[in-house]
Amino acid sequence: MSRPGISVTGRRAGTFCLLLIVALLVQATRVQVLRAQRYDDNPANRRAAIARYAQPRGDILVDGRPVTGSRADGRMFRYERTYRDGPVYAAATGYSSQIYGNTLLEGVEDDVLAGTDPRLAVFAPWDAVTRAPQRGGDVVTTLDGAVQQAAYRAMDRKRGAVVAVEPATGRILALVSTPSYDPGSLAGSSAAVRRAWAALQADPLQPMLDRALRQTYPPGSTFKVVTAAAALTAGADPDVPTDSPEPLRLPDTDRELTNEAPGCLDATLRLALARSCNTVYAKLGVDLGLDRMVAAAEAFGFNDPRLRVPVAVSRSVFDTRMDPARLALSSIGQYDTRATPLQMAMVAAGIANGGRIMAPRLVDRLTRADGTAVAIESERTYRQAVDPRVAAELRSMMEDVVTEGTGTRAQIPGAVVGGKTGTAQNGVANRGTPYAWFIGYAGREGAAPRVAVAVVVEDSGARRADISGGGLAAPIARDVMQAALRGR
Repeated sequence: MSRPGISVTGRRAGTFCLLLIVALLVQATRVQVLRAQRYDDNPANRRAAIARYAQPRGDILVDGRPVTGSRADGRMFRYERTYRDGPVYAAATGYSSQIYGNTLLEGVEDDVLAGTDPRLAVFAPWDAVTRAPQRGGDVVTTLDGAVQQAAYRAMDRKRGAVVAVEPATGRILALVSTPSYDPGSLAGSSAAVRRAWAALQADPLQPMLDRALRQTYPPGSTFKVVTAAAALTAGADPDVPTDSPEPLRLPDTDRELTNEAPGCLDATLRLALARSCNTVYAKLGVDLGLDRMVAAAEAFGFNDPRLRVPVAVSRSVFDTRMDPARLALSSIGQYDTRATPLQMAMVAAGIANGGRIMAPRLVDRLTRADGTAVAIESERTYRQAVDPRVAAELRSMMEDVVTEGTGTRAQIPGAVVGGKTGTAQNGVANRGTPYAWFIGYAGREGAAPRVAVAVVVEDSGARRADISGGGLAAPIARDVMQAALRGR
């Protein structure tokens, strides 16, 4: 008896089923492989966000203690961020928001804090198999809590910024921007968070602007330290009288530059720094020439767009193309010269450290939740701005500024303090409120400087005639340097 054959209908049905299976495999491959990234990135896909906030976030630490935390809120996104002394540390931590994303350290170190960084895995092959969520790691900062608190208190609701750096290591000890805000107000996903965001965005004082790292200002007379560095590098003697008229007619113009202080006619570079003579340093910049001035500014870090701490820092600017009149103004920190407070702290730190600027850094190490380090940030040289001989001469000149010049309000009993004041013109035709500056360093008698600072005050509320770096910024710097010296 012969075996019955498969009917034509049966063969067609089998072929059709096979085609359906192939189509299903093709579609699955397209969705799960070829278009996976597109679906992951789709704002409507909330699966990744839900998974991200299903566990507590790692912490940012100051002095070994967390200044951040996580709490369960009972919503779809289970955990939201909390902050201890949020406004005090906001310029460093930034915010972590379920609606608006992450900024500053919360953004740069997000993979570690969220637990998605592969370095956190203890046994990577097993974790890959089990796909168990990895606990968030911690970010250990370089900040000194006492110095940070002192800087925040000293600003006393003024608008501006303070940066303090350890010259020998580059560790950032304080990073303050005021007015500040509470990053915790942006942490959740409620209507209150949206209202807080709207209010902060509409605030004309811009509390969310990180003035320490992301805002540039004309540095005014604090930049004279850089011009002095260029002159000493070129062989100038700081104690020889200069051929400097008063007032100074800017080259190829009918504009005259004057001084606030008396006694600037033909003053030495040392005396001119102590009295902050515009005419001496403007003429000096022209005499040195554009190439030397650009080289000096860039040796301290100006015009560097790649500076990270690891948060990105706005580029400080010294123009590389200008005529002699503009060069004269740029050499006293005006015209288009602009600097972040961090940049000017680096200038002071480099001089305090024998001419060598250490790379500024805000992070000491990254760790697992149990404290095991997965990355350690080592010290490294950023630039050799000037040679040690020039740095020593600059320190001597800056110490004269504090002992007998415009910076006497930065004096600290029992400490050696060097500094430079600045009052920078602001606005069209100088109609804006001037910026008050102070940069400097301090150390114990007979020891190397332990801290360098930069302070800028945008708007103090004082009468215009009373605004000066020596009167407003120097006392703030003094309080910050005292706090640093007490703990070291």
